[in-house]
Amino acid sequence: MTSILGISAFYHDSAASLITNGEIIAAAQEERFSRVKHDARYPYKAVEYVLAEGKKKLSEIDHVVFFEKPFLKFERLLETYMAFAPLGFKSFSLSMPLWLREKLFQKKFIFEKLKLHDKKFIDINKIKFSEHHYSHAASAFYPSPFQEAIVLTLDGVGEWATTTVAIGRNNKLEILKEIYFPHSLGLLYSAFTYYTGFKVNSGEYKVMGLAPYGKPKYKNLIIDNLMDLKEDGSFKLNMDYFNYATGLTMTNKKFSNLFGHPVRDPQKDLLNDFHMDIASSIQAVTEEIILRLTKNLAKEHKIKNLCLAGGVALNCVANGKILKQNLFENIWIQPASGDAGGSLGAALAYWYRELDKPREKFKDCMKGSYLGPKFELGEIEKKLKSLNAIYEKKGTNEVPSIIAKELSKNKTVGWFQGRMEFGPRALGCRSILADPRSEKMQKELNIKIKFRESFRPFAPSILREDLNEWFEFNYDSPYMLLVSEVKKNKQILMSEKDKKLFGIDKLNVKRSIIPAITHIDYSARVQTVHKETNPKFFELIKEFKKITNCPVLVNTSFNVRGEPIVCSIEDAFNCFMGTNLDILVIENFILFKDEQDKSLLKDYKNKFELD
Repeated sequence: MTSILGISAFYHDSAASLITNGEIIAAAQEERFSRVKHDARYPYKAVEYVLAEGKKKLSEIDHVVFFEKPFLKFERLLETYMAFAPLGFKSFSLSMPLWLREKLFQKKFIFEKLKLHDKKFIDINKIKFSEHHYSHAASAFYPSPFQEAIVLTLDGVGEWATTTVAIGRNNKLEILKEIYFPHSLGLLYSAFTYYTGFKVNSGEYKVMGLAPYGKPKYKNLIIDNLMDLKEDGSFKLNMDYFNYATGLTMTNKKFSNLFGHPVRDPQKDLLNDFHMDIASSIQAVTEEIILRLTKNLAKEHKIKNLCLAGGVALNCVANGKILKQNLFENIWIQPASGDAGGSLGAALAYWYRELDKPREKFKDCMKGSYLGPKFELGEIEKKLKSLNAIYEKKGTNEVPSIIAKELSKNKTVGWFQGRMEFGPRALGCRSILADPRSEKMQKELNIKIKFRESFRPFAPSILREDLNEWFEFNYDSPYMLLVSEVKKNKQILMSEKDKKLFGIDKLNVKRSIIPAITHIDYSARVQTVHKETNPKFFELIKEFKKITNCPVLVNTSFNVRGEPIVCSIEDAFNCFMGTNLDILVIENFILFKDEQDKSLLKDYKNKFELD
């Protein structure tokens, strides 16, 4: 039995993954244990968890693989500073001490950290390094169900590459083309995230959510001024407008002058029509680039399968457009597409590439992305008692019908079942659930439970067999990474008066018979629920359908804004008591808010920094 530990760390979203004989055993982000959003530190707790799940001591692990090569990254930093000198001296002088102290000699640094888990771990040569984008590509291809696929990775930057094209066949994966830093679609999107006043590396999905409220007025201005975009989707950015290569900000004065507005200050400036149009424009540009790239790849390679990874692959609107183009018969997207998934890709790359092991199973090997911790009933009851929680214990078969009934009465439910999800999406194990038919639910969930901007959309989870009756596509989407339109016969057309509304004013218009999950452009980020991977969640939606004739639930992550998704029983109870959630379900235990000790209610709203 060969066990490989994969680690990603030191930029954002640190994580650890464990594979044994090629099988994915466990994977988790450090933020879930540390409760620090996007935690970038060495993932000590995540490593502890995956080792425990695999019943292994660290000294019993055969190989430890880090997801990128620090020397290559250092080379890129040095060459960038040289190319732009004397610009960027401040940024250079701030980053160098850390590189010289820790990052450059990362093998020794990681070795010291690993010894904290197990004093018997004494072989530094067990530590290996993958390349950043190869780790992304491996995380997308090897767990996919395809024997052969084009693999496209898009993100901010790894060592040098920002975009790569690879071909995967059986156990072989070869990168054919790369676009190099500073030319980066991920960093371009992040520049607009920064410009619209959101946090880089966490607010990109807000820009995507804001885009439908505006019009892509600035699309041509962006393409004509900020880049040189070729027919095949390859591009170069005009660095005269950006500051990220050497500076401490993403954009510069020239960038602001081009659009006629300064960078939005989130403390002082409210979002307005301009920001919505900017969001719409950068989303349109991103889609244009991705569609040109994928169109060209489909034509050039004539391979029917596409795999995607890297942070940009979490842009589910663009993914939905690729699917709609029918360029490929099948698309598979790594659910942990960001840097966290690099830990898994690094381990898989070593197994298949370095050890040359055969690929034997051509099916989705991510196990629904349910790769995190779960808790036994005895442990849950003990913990609930120690928290002074008041609960009812039910039989496993009773829970779905009880909770479905409550959901049909407009109750909001914290749903904590089975193994925690790996990646940024809650997929029915650490979820907040609600009735999608409610007109008030979208606003209520955002403001009273998530404590976040009212414009943010919510996703539907639907029984796979009912998908095509409710949405305009018929394709597995277990990881909530594809956007589709709500079926025409479920839509409610806007009146002439409603059509004249602009921006956030459109929010309150009822657009379909499931308004809580219908975004203002009639779209939704869909999760298909499958009995094989999540039988409990499947049963719950089935029961809800029996009562309401609607096989759909609102599914959002079990957390408030700025907080990592809940991991432990205590996390779930704290979030339940600190928000307006009505019910908490932890496996077979049901907790009603009305019955809890009022002195345990928490001020949760200001506990976490704005994300």
